[in-house]
Amino acid sequence: MKEIDIFKDAVKDVSAIAAGIKKKQNKIIGYLCSYAPEELIYAAGFHPMRLFSSKSDIVLAENHLQAYCCSMVRGVLEDSLSGRLDFLDGTVFPHTCDSIQRMSDIWRMKGKYDFFADVVLPVKLNTPSARTYMMDVLNKFKNELETAAGKEITDADLQASIKTFNLIRKNLSEIYGLQSQKPGIIKGADLSAIVKGSMIMDRDEVAELLPAIVDRLKRVTTPGKIGKRIVVSGSICDSPDIYTALEASGGVIVGDDLCTGQRWFDGEILDDKNPMAAIANRYIDRMICPAKHISPTARGENIISLAKKNRADGVIFILFKFCDPHAFDYPFLKEFLDREGIKNLLVEIDDQQQNLGQLSTRFETFVHMI
Repeated sequence: MKEIDIFKDAVKDVSAIAAGIKKKQNKIIGYLCSYAPEELIYAAGFHPMRLFSSKSDIVLAENHLQAYCCSMVRGVLEDSLSGRLDFLDGTVFPHTCDSIQRMSDIWRMKGKYDFFADVVLPVKLNTPSARTYMMDVLNKFKNELETAAGKEITDADLQASIKTFNLIRKNLSEIYGLQSQKPGIIKGADLSAIVKGSMIMDRDEVAELLPAIVDRLKRVTTPGKIGKRIVVSGSICDSPDIYTALEASGGVIVGDDLCTGQRWFDGEILDDKNPMAAIANRYIDRMICPAKHISPTARGENIISLAKKNRADGVIFILFKFCDPHAFDYPFLKEFLDREGIKNLLVEIDDQQQNLGQLSTRFETFVHMI
């Protein structure tokens, strides 16, 4: 499918995408977490771009971050220090894990990019003051963007941005829904490329391409042989080979709980006279990750809901090595799944070092077990 190939090509050559955006005279603001307020960045006339590690050897970053920081954080810092991210005009760091926060300090002190912002969103989202606090933080970030852009971000700018992102989220949700209804109509690696590409590419182009993919997938029939239905959970999965290995082992991905997946596009921003309030509400109400808190059972209830909604035969936790939030989260989620009798598997991955042979063996064993 030619539309999917555009996303795959974008993922393979981010620098080419950046060069195309620069030709349009747009500045690029990088971010490392799905809680970055992209709608505000876009409304300011900047291009929001999710940063991923190029998976190059980590040398320069070793001088700044300990070896027990996750490979994604170390890899992105390595790309910055080595000049592979020189197309950036600025970077936004939401309050996430300790490693990203420490990299934020290093990033700021290096002073390499014109724009820098720490966006410290509330961690507890269920308190009476959470929405007020969220609004204060978003308004502060809006003011910083206005200073950088040299112009006011109007309600019309915000509403146009919201419309674009809502369209993207709606179509990605439809693609995931179709894959759940007709497992195997799209390869896991292609599904991953679509989501990742949507975080990288020009959002207007993404909004134009996704409906065509939805339309084509609606006309695709379910493959004759359907594998075991799998939901994937974790922080990020930035290796298409993992999806390929899982499918080769007899599994098919029907849903996920990833910040490079459904967590990124979960929740529509409602049409509101106060667009800033509408944006704040979405960041409070969307599917949370371990860095945020709504209730003691929210994460467990969500993974059960995802598994049941997608009629999953099993859940696979893809744990980034040294990712403390998800490592602490895992035993709790496993307890919920075990209680419901849903088979689950934990695999640990590293951005720089992946033993696909071993992963394939574990996937195959798990699929046969369920």
